[in-house]
Amino acid sequence: MNRLQKITSRDNPSLVKVRKIRDGKVPGKIFVEGQRLAAEALRSRLTITDCFVAEEFRNRELLREAGERSRISELPEKLFHSIADTQSPQGIVLIAERPQCTPAAIEGSLTSSHLPMVLYLSEINNPSNIGAVLRTAEAAGVAGVITSRRSADIYSTKALRSAMGATFRLSVVENIFFDDVLKWAGDHELITTATIATAELSYAELNWKRPRLLIFGSEAHGLSINHLEAVTERISIPLENDVESLNLAVSAGILLFEAKRQART
Repeated sequence: MNRLQKITSRDNPSLVKVRKIRDGKVPGKIFVEGQRLAAEALRSRLTITDCFVAEEFRNRELLREAGERSRISELPEKLFHSIADTQSPQGIVLIAERPQCTPAAIEGSLTSSHLPMVLYLSEINNPSNIGAVLRTAEAAGVAGVITSRRSADIYSTKALRSAMGATFRLSVVENIFFDDVLKWAGDHELITTATIATAELSYAELNWKRPRLLIFGSEAHGLSINHLEAVTERISIPLENDVESLNLAVSAGILLFEAKRQART
């Protein structure tokens, strides 16, 4: 295990940088907080550079694993609170390199994943929603996820907590324009499918065994008319009792697990 360094000053340069990483102000770095997320990160292929722990931290196994892959700094409890992003921190923060994934990684998964499907998230600006969708996508076994420009950062602290480690394991490509993802889907013979409340075709009538790109628009106003006209299929989730819409992660779960059910039959 790497030698443990003690930090006692709030103005220590390392802590100043950690706070900037926590706030999303350092490109190429991500902030991972909490025992469960730290354990998930250490089981993944992330490149972890630093570990910060509170003096009272007692999970020696996690500390040992972190020490094998990063520098470790120990802080007094009050000082640790100054870098934490949660109200009741669990005493451990990891700093890691931001993964760089390309469409090629997803292409390789299309033939080996449980579902021959890729999700495209277009301008999803709620980090908790985008994290929940990633968690749902991993549970269903999709090949990968692509996010658009102006979508929430999947590596923000809120998104990571909501995804509960799925972000570290899924193939996720970021910042891809709508037209570019449609061209990519066409090049790889993926049907493009989007949801809209007014579509006559119900999701249950679809043959979900066919490889496809499943597209979700923003929580506030969905996809534009131009984008809807550009996709191959438009489907709806029939709702009762005058309910107008569902939460994004709920909608994704309904569609993905119908696809999963069909794939197993």
